Amino acid sequence: MNTIVQISLDLTDIDEALETAAMAMRAGVDWLEAGTPLILAEGLHGVRKLRQAFPGVPIVADLKTMDGGYLEAEMMAKAGATHVVVMARAHEETIKCVVNAGRDFGVKVMGDNLGCEDMVEAAKWLEYLGCDYVIHHIGYDERRGIAAKGRRMPSPLDQLREVVQAVKIPVQAVGGLTLEQAIKCPEYGAPLVVLGAPLTIDGDRFKTAGGDLESSLRLICDKIHSYKIN
Repeated sequence: MNTIVQISLDLTDIDEALETAAMAMRAGVDWLEAGTPLILAEGLHGVRKLRQAFPGVPIVADLKTMDGGYLEAEMMAKAGATHVVVMARAHEETIKCVVNAGRDFGVKVMGDNLGCEDMVEAAKWLEYLGCDYVIHHIGYDERRGIAAKGRRMPSPLDQLREVVQAVKIPVQAVGGLTLEQAIKCPEYGAPLVVLGAPLTIDGDRFKTAGGDLESSLRLICDKIHSYKIN
Protein backbone atom coordinates (compact mmCIF):
# COMPACT_ATOMS: atom_id res chain seq x y z
CA MET A 1 0.00 0.00 0.00
CA ASN A 2 1.01 3.62 -0.36
CA THR A 3 2.54 5.36 2.63
CA ILE A 4 0.42 7.92 4.47
CA VAL A 5 1.58 10.92 6.46
CA GLN A 6 -0.60 12.01 9.38
CA ILE A 7 -0.08 15.09 11.51
CA SER A 8 -1.14 14.93 15.14
CA LEU A 9 -2.72 18.22 16.17
CA ASP A 10 -1.89 17.85 19.86
CA LEU A 11 -2.84 21.48 20.48
CA THR A 12 -5.29 23.12 22.85
CA ASP A 13 -6.49 26.00 20.67
CA ILE A 14 -8.69 25.40 17.62
CA ASP A 15 -7.43 28.44 15.71
CA GLU A 16 -3.83 27.30 16.07
CA ALA A 17 -4.88 23.77 15.11
CA LEU A 18 -6.57 25.04 11.94
CA GLU A 19 -3.52 27.10 10.98
CA THR A 20 -1.20 24.16 11.59
CA ALA A 21 -3.49 21.84 9.64
CA ALA A 22 -3.59 24.22 6.65
CA MET A 23 0.19 24.45 6.64
CA ALA A 24 0.46 20.67 6.89
CA MET A 25 -1.88 20.13 3.96
CA ARG A 26 0.13 22.54 1.82
CA ALA A 27 3.24 20.54 2.69
CA GLY A 28 1.71 17.26 1.53
CA VAL A 29 0.30 15.67 4.69
CA ASP A 30 -2.48 13.16 3.94
CA TRP A 31 -4.42 12.79 7.21
CA LEU A 32 -5.23 15.15 10.07
CA GLU A 33 -5.49 13.99 13.67
CA ALA A 34 -7.59 15.75 16.26
CA GLY A 35 -5.19 14.95 19.08
CA THR A 36 -6.33 14.15 22.59
CA PRO A 37 -5.41 17.63 23.94
CA LEU A 38 -7.48 19.25 21.19
CA ILE A 39 -10.45 17.00 21.85
CA LEU A 40 -10.24 17.75 25.57
CA ALA A 41 -10.08 21.48 24.92
CA GLU A 42 -12.54 21.78 22.03
CA GLY A 43 -14.55 18.55 21.99
CA LEU A 44 -16.85 17.82 19.06
CA HIS A 45 -16.65 21.49 18.10
CA GLY A 46 -12.98 21.07 17.23
CA VAL A 47 -13.63 18.05 15.01
CA ARG A 48 -16.50 19.88 13.26
CA LYS A 49 -14.24 22.87 12.62
CA LEU A 50 -11.59 20.65 11.07
CA ARG A 51 -14.20 18.95 8.89
CA GLN A 52 -15.62 22.28 7.72
CA ALA A 53 -12.17 23.59 6.87
CA PHE A 54 -10.92 20.41 5.20
CA PRO A 55 -13.75 18.58 3.42
CA GLY A 56 -12.70 15.24 2.05
CA VAL A 57 -9.57 14.95 4.21
CA PRO A 58 -9.40 11.94 6.56
CA ILE A 59 -9.64 13.05 10.21
CA VAL A 60 -8.54 10.80 13.07
CA ALA A 61 -10.23 11.50 16.40
CA ASP A 62 -7.78 10.34 19.07
CA LEU A 63 -10.37 9.59 21.71
CA LYS A 64 -8.40 6.85 23.45
CA THR A 65 -11.78 5.28 24.21
CA MET A 66 -11.94 3.09 27.32
CA ASP A 67 -15.72 2.85 27.82
CA GLY A 68 -18.94 3.97 26.20
CA GLY A 69 -17.43 2.89 22.93
CA TYR A 70 -20.43 2.96 20.62
CA LEU A 71 -21.63 6.40 21.66
CA GLU A 72 -18.19 7.99 21.53
CA ALA A 73 -17.52 6.62 18.06
CA GLU A 74 -20.98 7.63 16.84
CA MET A 75 -20.57 11.19 18.12
CA MET A 76 -17.19 11.64 16.47
CA ALA A 77 -18.40 10.11 13.22
CA LYS A 78 -21.33 12.51 13.08
CA ALA A 79 -18.96 15.41 13.83
CA GLY A 80 -16.91 14.49 10.76
CA ALA A 81 -14.21 12.08 11.93
CA THR A 82 -13.29 9.26 9.57
CA HIS A 83 -11.18 7.32 12.09
CA VAL A 84 -11.56 6.77 15.85
CA VAL A 85 -9.17 5.30 18.41
CA VAL A 86 -9.97 2.65 21.02
CA MET A 87 -7.54 1.28 23.59
CA ALA A 88 -6.47 -2.35 23.70
CA ARG A 89 -6.72 -2.19 27.49
CA ALA A 90 -10.41 -1.40 27.27
CA HIS A 91 -12.84 -4.23 27.92
CA GLU A 92 -13.41 -6.59 25.02
CA GLU A 93 -17.03 -5.43 24.80
CA THR A 94 -15.95 -1.80 24.47
CA ILE A 95 -13.66 -2.62 21.56
CA LYS A 96 -16.47 -4.58 19.91
CA CYS A 97 -18.83 -1.64 20.41
CA VAL A 98 -16.42 0.75 18.71
CA VAL A 99 -15.95 -1.69 15.83
CA ASN A 100 -19.73 -2.03 15.46
CA ALA A 101 -20.16 1.73 15.48
CA GLY A 102 -17.43 2.02 12.88
CA ARG A 103 -19.37 -0.28 10.59
CA ASP A 104 -22.68 1.47 11.27
CA PHE A 105 -21.36 4.99 10.66
CA GLY A 106 -18.67 4.35 8.08
CA VAL A 107 -15.58 5.15 10.14
CA LYS A 108 -12.39 3.13 10.52
CA VAL A 109 -11.21 1.91 13.91
CA MET A 110 -7.63 2.26 15.11
CA GLY A 111 -6.71 0.06 18.08
CA ASP A 112 -4.01 1.44 20.40
CA ASN A 113 -1.77 -0.91 22.40
CA LEU A 114 -0.49 1.79 24.79
CA GLY A 115 0.33 0.41 28.23
CA CYS A 116 -0.14 -3.26 27.36
CA GLU A 117 2.18 -5.75 29.03
CA ASP A 118 2.54 -7.73 25.80
CA MET A 119 2.22 -5.24 22.98
CA VAL A 120 2.52 -7.81 20.19
CA GLU A 121 -0.29 -9.94 21.62
CA ALA A 122 -2.36 -6.79 22.14
CA ALA A 123 -1.97 -5.91 18.46
CA LYS A 124 -3.14 -9.42 17.49
CA TRP A 125 -6.10 -9.08 19.87
CA LEU A 126 -7.13 -5.76 18.31
CA GLU A 127 -7.02 -7.28 14.84
CA TYR A 128 -9.02 -10.30 16.00
CA LEU A 129 -11.74 -8.03 17.41
CA GLY A 130 -12.10 -6.24 14.09
CA CYS A 131 -9.97 -3.11 14.26
CA ASP A 132 -8.84 -1.74 10.91
CA TYR A 133 -5.44 -0.45 12.09
CA VAL A 134 -3.03 -0.94 14.98
CA ILE A 135 -1.35 1.98 16.74
CA HIS A 136 1.85 0.72 18.36
CA HIS A 137 2.28 3.33 21.06
CA ILE A 138 4.79 4.22 23.77
CA GLY A 139 3.18 6.89 25.93
CA TYR A 140 4.28 10.44 26.69
CA ASP A 141 4.36 9.97 30.47
CA GLU A 142 6.06 6.59 30.23
CA ARG A 143 8.86 7.94 28.04
CA ARG A 144 9.48 11.00 30.20
CA GLY A 145 9.26 9.09 33.47
CA ILE A 146 11.78 6.47 32.42
CA ALA A 147 14.15 9.09 31.00
CA ALA A 148 13.94 11.07 34.26
CA LYS A 149 15.29 8.01 36.09
CA GLY A 150 18.36 8.03 33.86
CA ARG A 151 17.30 4.98 31.90
CA ARG A 152 17.07 4.61 28.15
CA MET A 153 13.83 6.05 26.82
CA PRO A 154 11.72 3.30 25.19
CA SER A 155 10.78 3.67 21.54
CA PRO A 156 7.96 2.17 19.47
CA LEU A 157 10.65 1.05 17.04
CA ASP A 158 11.88 -1.46 19.65
CA GLN A 159 9.08 -3.90 18.79
CA LEU A 160 7.69 -2.40 15.61
CA ARG A 161 8.87 -5.20 13.32
CA GLU A 162 7.36 -7.80 15.65
CA VAL A 163 4.02 -5.99 15.71
CA VAL A 164 3.98 -5.57 11.92
CA GLN A 165 4.75 -9.25 11.41
CA ALA A 166 2.08 -10.34 13.89
CA VAL A 167 -0.88 -8.71 12.11
CA LYS A 168 -2.23 -8.29 8.59
CA ILE A 169 -3.73 -4.83 9.11
CA PRO A 170 -1.68 -1.62 8.73
CA VAL A 171 0.40 -0.47 11.69
CA GLN A 172 1.33 3.00 12.88
CA ALA A 173 4.17 3.72 15.33
CA VAL A 174 3.61 6.53 17.85
CA GLY A 175 5.66 7.88 20.73
CA GLY A 176 8.52 10.34 20.72
CA LEU A 177 9.98 9.42 17.36
CA THR A 178 12.78 11.58 16.04
CA LEU A 179 12.59 12.89 12.50
CA GLU A 180 14.94 10.18 11.28
CA GLN A 181 12.97 7.46 13.06
CA ALA A 182 9.63 8.64 11.68
CA ILE A 183 10.95 8.62 8.14
CA LYS A 184 12.22 5.06 8.63
CA CYS A 185 8.87 3.64 9.80
CA PRO A 186 7.95 2.36 6.30
CA GLU A 187 11.21 0.40 6.27
CA TYR A 188 9.81 -1.50 9.26
CA GLY A 189 6.62 -2.26 7.32
CA ALA A 190 4.54 0.47 9.00
CA PRO A 191 2.95 2.58 6.22
CA LEU A 192 1.11 5.08 8.42
CA VAL A 193 3.58 7.68 9.63
CA VAL A 194 2.35 10.08 12.29
CA LEU A 195 4.14 13.38 12.89
CA GLY A 196 3.64 15.13 16.20
CA ALA A 197 5.65 15.99 19.30
CA PRO A 198 8.55 16.55 19.17
CA LEU A 199 8.67 16.86 15.37
CA THR A 200 5.93 19.37 14.70
CA ILE A 201 4.55 20.21 18.13
CA ASP A 202 6.51 21.51 21.10
CA GLY A 203 6.45 18.49 23.39
CA ASP A 204 6.55 20.51 26.61
CA ARG A 205 4.06 23.28 25.82
CA PHE A 206 1.72 21.65 23.26
CA LYS A 207 2.26 24.58 20.92
CA THR A 208 3.25 24.52 17.27
CA ALA A 209 7.01 24.14 16.97
CA GLY A 210 9.11 27.03 15.68
CA GLY A 211 11.32 27.34 12.61
CA ASP A 212 10.41 26.82 8.97
CA LEU A 213 8.01 24.02 9.76
CA GLU A 214 6.29 23.97 6.37
CA SER A 215 9.51 23.43 4.43
CA SER A 216 10.59 20.73 6.86
CA LEU A 217 7.22 18.99 6.57
CA ARG A 218 7.38 19.09 2.79
CA LEU A 219 10.75 17.36 2.81
CA ILE A 220 9.48 14.76 5.29
CA CYS A 221 6.35 14.08 3.23
CA ASP A 222 8.33 13.72 0.01
CA LYS A 223 10.68 11.24 1.65
CA ILE A 224 7.92 9.14 3.22
CA HIS A 225 5.78 9.15 0.09
CA SER A 226 8.71 7.78 -1.92
CA TYR A 227 8.35 4.44 -0.11
CA LYS A 228 6.03 1.74 -1.41
CA ILE A 229 5.01 -1.16 0.83
CA ASN A 230 3.87 -4.42 -0.73
